[in-house]
Amino acid sequence: MSETTVYPFSTATGTDVRVRFCPSPTGTPHVGLVRTAMFNWAYARHTGGTFIFRIEDTDPARDSEESYLQLKDALRWLKLDWDEGVDAGGPHGPYRQSERYDIYRDVVEKLKASGHIYESFATGEEIEARNVALGRDPKQGYDNFERDLTEEQRAAYRAEGRAPALRLKVPDTEISFDDLVRGEITFPAGSFSDFVVVRPNGHPLYPFVNPVDDALMGVTHVLRGEDLLSSTPRQIALYQALIEIGLTTFIPRFGHLPYVMGDKNKKLSKRDPESNLFLHRERGFIPEGLLNYLSLLGWSLSKDQDVFSVDELVAAFDVEDVNPNPARFDLKKAESINGDHIRLLEPADFAARIVPYLVSAGVVDLPLGDAREAVLTAAAPLIQERIALLGEAPGMLGFLFVTSEALVHEADALASLPKNAAEILAASVTTLESIPEAEWTHDRVHEALATALIEGLGLKPRVAFGPLRVAISGRKVSPPLFESMEILGRSESLARLALLAGSPAVVGSPAVVEGPAA
Repeated sequence: MSETTVYPFSTATGTDVRVRFCPSPTGTPHVGLVRTAMFNWAYARHTGGTFIFRIEDTDPARDSEESYLQLKDALRWLKLDWDEGVDAGGPHGPYRQSERYDIYRDVVEKLKASGHIYESFATGEEIEARNVALGRDPKQGYDNFERDLTEEQRAAYRAEGRAPALRLKVPDTEISFDDLVRGEITFPAGSFSDFVVVRPNGHPLYPFVNPVDDALMGVTHVLRGEDLLSSTPRQIALYQALIEIGLTTFIPRFGHLPYVMGDKNKKLSKRDPESNLFLHRERGFIPEGLLNYLSLLGWSLSKDQDVFSVDELVAAFDVEDVNPNPARFDLKKAESINGDHIRLLEPADFAARIVPYLVSAGVVDLPLGDAREAVLTAAAPLIQERIALLGEAPGMLGFLFVTSEALVHEADALASLPKNAAEILAASVTTLESIPEAEWTHDRVHEALATALIEGLGLKPRVAFGPLRVAISGRKVSPPLFESMEILGRSESLARLALLAGSPAVVGSPAVVEGPAA
């Protein structure tokens, strides 16, 4: 390589932008990994460029097909569609590294022929011993001493039964680049030594296959985690070699995204429950809410707007606006934003989205049938304004899908009943029995009960209606009481009130809350 050669970085803009998401299929998708995918996707959609999804599965000891399928599931659930890559195809396939070894071998041969990579026979122990002999720290690493081995020396090593690794001959100059997130970064000459790109067994390593794939696929912008920043000068050194052999004409622009932190400002690891994307899905995050929150981990639409649509994200996103400082994953804020997005859903859409959670909890079976479909349609709007996660729906709505005999009264709800609960429930039954079936509406029920309990018995609303809520839903917290009674209907509502009024929990129960004075 010539020390005076200028190696151009990509100048691509607009539709010429090509970005990629290239995870290794190890473990369950991590929210930090998903945020990286989302920022790449948003930048491609913002510029009108191309989003590539490829899989880096060259480590059979750690990679798994299950994880590969989970990665595809994650992107599809979040609606992060890709233009080229696995399943989608494209002009630069295959898009799984395990299927590209012939391509890598061809590039290796070209780099060997051009003198950019060379054979290295030294073992780790020999490298340490050499450093000690030269008065250096034994852990200082390789000092490039095999660059100029003669053919006789190489033959002698082979005669000992040694198989060589292949190392890239790095430039003896500083390497600088303008990070899209962090600005100008310079690695001085000598910051790193010639590094292994192919193991002695012929297996190419990540620092080699990753830039080769980017070069062959025409990737113009590499947006990736901050943890990979230290490997960037090595990749640029390889890019310079790839330019010299004619494999590409430019180096991509790099942007290193900030860490996602967990509790105590430590990097969010795969062991942290909140890092698990599918755990958030199981709890009831919706794609719109989770994407909105993840985008705030390093970026913002404006100073005073935390809630925005995916379309607004795409319209405004520019990687140069990403903040380089670490961002902390705040589960409570994430849930709050998710709740905001739940409230933005159309009622029918919301109702459809909670069905899988109701089914999973055993509240309903599929198909729903007309009667349960009607209950769901009427009940879903009652909780849409009250929940932050879809997973809260079974607890909030389950009582509407069981009979009075099957209703379970929660212990804390029973413990909250006032001393005069039996009197309140009996008065309620007497009052409500006078309402004809045809007039059984939430307004009519509310009006009748308010007259009987608040005006007639002199009770405060909380005391008056608390026992009714427990009788109707079995819970202290439920959807609006009178709307729930309308959905259940006259007969079922009266049955529930009478059932609790005659139960041991009410008849002769100790007082927890006083009546009118409470």
